[in-house]
Amino acid sequence: MKRIFTPENIEKISECLNAAEVNNLTDHYRLIIENRPENRRISVDLYPVAELGSKIKGPMVAVYTPESHLQLHNCSGFVISNELGEVTFVAEAGDKISGIVVEVGAACSLYANVDRQLISSDFSNLGVEVVLSGVALSLAESILDDEQERK
Repeated sequence: MKRIFTPENIEKISECLNAAEVNNLTDHYRLIIENRPENRRISVDLYPVAELGSKIKGPMVAVYTPESHLQLHNCSGFVISNELGEVTFVAEAGDKISGIVVEVGAACSLYANVDRQLISSDFSNLGVEVVLSGVALSLAESILDDEQERK
């Protein structure tokens, strides 16, 4: 199993998100992201190895906001964008990808079960309702498995 959430990677992620707190708990790391001017606070839990079923273990991302709880199982990687102030966590399942984008401003977005082809499409040919998911997840295209590797 590929080690994604190493101490070094947690440090890079927390720096990008300007985490107010980083806690190394028993089985995971917890990052607290605050945006005091907008009165927002979220918790991002990064599990290096989580029990995802009776025989399945893998990396997991959990985001807690005052209004929601989001989880991304079997996280296959992440992309840090210091320029955008966000980290994109992705998971792959065949020709589908899902992702959670966490922003330095204590916001997050979830994109689930997106066709892999969408992220390398010509966005001008897509409907407005799907362009955002394609653009957001296209940042992670460089870390996704090559199509040949998936066959």
